Amino acid sequence: MLAVTIRMAAGDDAEWAAGVMASSDPWLTLGRGFDACLAACTSAMDVLEIAETGGERCGLVLVRPAGLAGAPYIVSIAAAPGFRSRGVGAALLDHAERTYRGRARHIFLCVSSFNPRARRFYERHGFEAAGTLKAFLIEEADEILMQKRLAPAANPA
Repeated sequence: MLAVTIRMAAGDDAEWAAGVMASSDPWLTLGRGFDACLAACTSAMDVLEIAETGGERCGLVLVRPAGLAGAPYIVSIAAAPGFRSRGVGAALLDHAERTYRGRARHIFLCVSSFNPRARRFYERHGFEAAGTLKAFLIEEADEILMQKRLAPAANPA
C-alpha cells in the first residue's frame, strides 16, 4: 500500500484529472471525453482533490458537497494508470468519508452496471445499493445509486 497524501487541486490539476478520467471507465464507456471531464473538474459546485505519492500525482476525488438531497455525492474517484490496485482509491474514499463525517449522515455515489469491479470495491468499503437508475446515462447500462451511512464524528476527549 502506498503512502498517499491528499490536497486541494491547484494549477494544472484539473487538466491532469480530466485526462485521467477521460482515459478510464466509466467515462470511456459513457462517451465522456476530455472536455466533458474538464468541465466536471472545474465545476463551481464540486471540490476536486488530488492524491500524491512521492511527489507524483496518483489519483483524484471529485465531490459535490451538497449533491443528493443536501448530502455529499462523489462525482468521480480515480487512480492514475500505474497506481491502480495499490490503495489510492481506498485512501481517496476514506478521505472523502472523513471530510464529511459529522457534517452529513450519508455519502452517495453512482456506479455503472458495466463496472462490477468498481461496485465490489465500494461494497468492500461499506457502500450499499440504494436504487437503480435504468438506462440513466446511456441506453445500454444502468447506474446503481450507492450510499454509506457516515458514523458521527468522534467527540474529542
